[in-house]
Amino acid sequence: MPRRSRLFSLSALTRAYQRNLKAFARATKPARPKAPAKLRVVSPKAPAVARTKPSVGKPTPVSGEWLAGLAPGPAGARRYQLYVPPGLALKTGEKLPLLVMLHGCGQTGRDLAAVSRMNRLAARHRFLVLYPEQERMANAHGCWNWFERRNGKAEAEAATLLAAVDLVARKQPVDLARVAVAGLSAGASMAVLMAARYPERFCAVAMHSGVAPGTAESAASAMAAMHGRREAQLPNTFAEGATPVALPPLLVLHGDADGVVSVRNAAATALLWAGALGARAGAIRTLQRGQRHAMRVTEFKTGGRTVVALREVVGLAHAWSGGTAQLSFSDPAGPDASALVWAFVVRQFAKK
Repeated sequence: MPRRSRLFSLSALTRAYQRNLKAFARATKPARPKAPAKLRVVSPKAPAVARTKPSVGKPTPVSGEWLAGLAPGPAGARRYQLYVPPGLALKTGEKLPLLVMLHGCGQTGRDLAAVSRMNRLAARHRFLVLYPEQERMANAHGCWNWFERRNGKAEAEAATLLAAVDLVARKQPVDLARVAVAGLSAGASMAVLMAARYPERFCAVAMHSGVAPGTAESAASAMAAMHGRREAQLPNTFAEGATPVALPPLLVLHGDADGVVSVRNAAATALLWAGALGARAGAIRTLQRGQRHAMRVTEFKTGGRTVVALREVVGLAHAWSGGTAQLSFSDPAGPDASALVWAFVVRQFAKK
């Protein structure tokens, strides 16, 4: 593609991201829902629940230590922040799980930490959380370049993010057999690209409102992919010289009211991943907790084990489900995505 045409396509992509995300931030006024009730199973044909009126609240700070660092890699250096829970008293030789959290466009790592409240879970369950930071020189809107596969930028960023994991593991007591990666939007797309390229390095991956790896090769094709108009595929994404191994288990979370990334990407990615793992879909269930949005759940199993879980949230737009009130890209009325992510990750520990 000529340079001028390519730059025009990139400009169109970033403008579209900006328009869609700004519109979503203006239109959404999420709220903290009422106290959660007992989980119940709802008929798949049941209508969506009525939404509760938003409440007002500020996120409560979580104690712990933030450690800043800089990881060099093929895409250049990337800053990161590592959350370390307070009062860790490690036993001799003990190592901790690590969850890598990749922010979306228009966000920072700290933004995703505030929206998801993942650090609260880290403090409760004793794991480390790594928040890499995209450089604005690499993408003007802070998006991870998951779609730039034609020029190799996507793979270079994935390798740089893995270098950040290795750097942290050298400095902190990280159990490399219990490393998982999750992300929102562009961060979700980069998370599944990392898991597809380095499957032996991750015990699990979670994609919240993202697009399958290999669906786009450039900025121009990324827009079509985001709108669900590109066929999901898993190209030869393994690192050069690596021996292909089974993909890690995948959790897919997506809102069916997402106007930025089509929910069609959720099912397409789940089917693609399940096909690669030889897994079969079970019956679709609809679950709901109290007044939170309902969600349609499909589990793909092989050998009795769930290796892909698809959760489509009814009425959720382009936002972290169950996130903090009053923050952009966050809907506290949805199921708690952070709890769902960590529960899915923990289930994989015994399998490694």
